Amino acid sequence: MITLREKLGYGFGDAASSMFWKLFSMYLMFFYTDIFGMEAAVVGTMFLITRVWDSFLDPVAGILADRIRTRWGRFRPCILFLALPFAVAGILTFHTPGLSPAGKVIYAYATCSLAMILYSGINVPYAALLGVISPEPKDRNILSTFRMSFAYIGSLVMLLLFMPAVNHFSGEAATLHDRRHGWLTAVTLTALLSAILFLLCFAFTRERVKPVEGKPAPLKNDLRDLLKNRPWTILLGAGISALLFNSVRDGAALYYFKYCVREELFGTVSILHIPFVLSGLYLALGQAGGLAGVILAAPLSNRIGKRRTCTGAMAVATLLSLLFFIADSHSLTLIFTLQALISLCAGSIFPLLWSMYADCADYSEYKTGNRATGLLFSTSSMSQKLGWAIGTAMTGWLLTRFGFAANQSQSAETLRGIKMCMSLIPAIGALLSVIFIHLYPLTEKRLKTITTELEKRRLRR
Repeated sequence: MITLREKLGYGFGDAASSMFWKLFSMYLMFFYTDIFGMEAAVVGTMFLITRVWDSFLDPVAGILADRIRTRWGRFRPCILFLALPFAVAGILTFHTPGLSPAGKVIYAYATCSLAMILYSGINVPYAALLGVISPEPKDRNILSTFRMSFAYIGSLVMLLLFMPAVNHFSGEAATLHDRRHGWLTAVTLTALLSAILFLLCFAFTRERVKPVEGKPAPLKNDLRDLLKNRPWTILLGAGISALLFNSVRDGAALYYFKYCVREELFGTVSILHIPFVLSGLYLALGQAGGLAGVILAAPLSNRIGKRRTCTGAMAVATLLSLLFFIADSHSLTLIFTLQALISLCAGSIFPLLWSMYADCADYSEYKTGNRATGLLFSTSSMSQKLGWAIGTAMTGWLLTRFGFAANQSQSAETLRGIKMCMSLIPAIGALLSVIFIHLYPLTEKRLKTITTELEKRRLRR
């Protein structure tokens, strides 16, 4: 029986991870150019190198974690021992030492690379922990729901409160020195909160699914078993397609509001005396809709099955994305309603995908007798990071193809292209995910057979 305390503890881990992911993915580019004083082209190249490097680090982290044997288990020790180093690396990444232009580039590469290495080192074992807390698929659905719920909560905190915190700690004068102090202080508080949440995750969780006794299997066996794992291969295609759907929409959102909606004509919206622009509220609504989808995922999938839930959610997201294309850009009520509904559909599938990856680990153990949970989760994480990088790059390529020029009036063709990036092109990704998930073979009935057989084998050991 998984207690509420353990469910919360597991959720705390992704809240910590998501807060830093938002810092890295949404704020770090602006920080490097406008606060640290680096050239945008240099920063773009650095992001490409460090993020691809980070993606390929994930399998290494998974392979190493699979071979850890301690009294705390395989994956929890990584969370315990890397929580504080990861927090320190995050703080150093947003530090602004007085260096020459070349020195700034070297410092940024060093600190950003260190942060990415430690992010993989702690996040991959955290993800794999889902596969060993409980052998029961329904428990994993619930744990995935808690994980993704706290991930969205962490993201909402960053989207809504980080910049107000930066402004507060920068003070009224807000010189460049003051702004640097404001950024560093806000990041330091975020890092401390992240470390505390990771440590609570370690303290509140337990590893119940034990590895096969004896020496770990050779790496080549793990890789061979992974490549023969058909459910994992299919799920990989579904995950990449879903990430392309999300990343293209997110990447085009600010352009859509600036050039199609022309949000400057609407001014700001004040909530609790905090001024927000339409694009910010749109993105925050997406997080709220995603959180609602996460909450609905477990009870719905426990009732009708994970495959049916994912297929239905992405089919609806496909249709709503097509509707977004024909929606008038100034129909704000319709635009925001579609954003909430599409985000609800997208949010409901991600906890189920991670739960299904854990089922793929069971399938591998059932077929081969070998369980490489860390490798399976890490390669899945790697593919999703690559999918996100490809989707982000696609947004830039498509904007160029449509004739986009920054800070200018856009042609009708360009405006139509931006709208396609918010609708038709993501719809293709959503439709592909429907096709992949429809082919996924691990039904609830088959999983029950696999789980029962694995329990018998473990009792005989």
